[in-house]
Amino acid sequence: MTIDLTVSDEVRALAPGFTHVVIEARGLVNGPSTDATAALLDDAARRLAARLGGRAPHEDPHMAAWRAAYTAFGAKPSRTRNSAEALARRALADGGLPRINALVDLYNAISVAHLIPVGGEDLDRIKGGMRLVRATGDEDFVTAAAGERTVEHPDAGEIVWCDDEGVTCRRWNWRQGPRTRLTEESVNAIFLLEGMGPDAGLEAAGAELAELLEKVSPGAQVAVG
Repeated sequence: MTIDLTVSDEVRALAPGFTHVVIEARGLVNGPSTDATAALLDDAARRLAARLGGRAPHEDPHMAAWRAAYTAFGAKPSRTRNSAEALARRALADGGLPRINALVDLYNAISVAHLIPVGGEDLDRIKGGMRLVRATGDEDFVTAAAGERTVEHPDAGEIVWCDDEGVTCRRWNWRQGPRTRLTEESVNAIFLLEGMGPDAGLEAAGAELAELLEKVSPGAQVAVG
């Protein structure tokens, strides 16, 4: 891995069961969603439905563990859901999953199929390393509102991913900022798979995502760590 990724002691104390798998990929080819990536999203929704067996996503033990972690740092998990639960709800709704671009479709499909939070960041837009910390409340989170650039600040004690320039994702994995998100021009990326507890299934999910990345971008350098 060429990027330094750290989890603070404060976060580990609050959520000792937190685990993660990182995939670094270079030389990727991205572009608009395709029939193949759309089919992956549809298949992921079917896999999710089979896993849940009629239950709501938040009733899954892994999502319950994430809700407990969100509650521990002061978030309301029924209002600001972790990314996996939010995607799962969309997957099961009539409209289904959104089609964003090829790379985002891939990691969204893995998130839904395995019911784990998965994020993707453009490595060329990350400044320095990435850190998972409890916010002071002074950090900048650059986003957009009504089409205009705006700067927000996380709540004090909120868990955030950040780099040397500011917050890249608020409330752990709830809301990603536009600065580092994957676009159709992205060629180098880091994918972060996050879990709570030893049974989250991150290794299998990571292996599947790495295989998909190599399939859609032959010749890409993909490392799992």
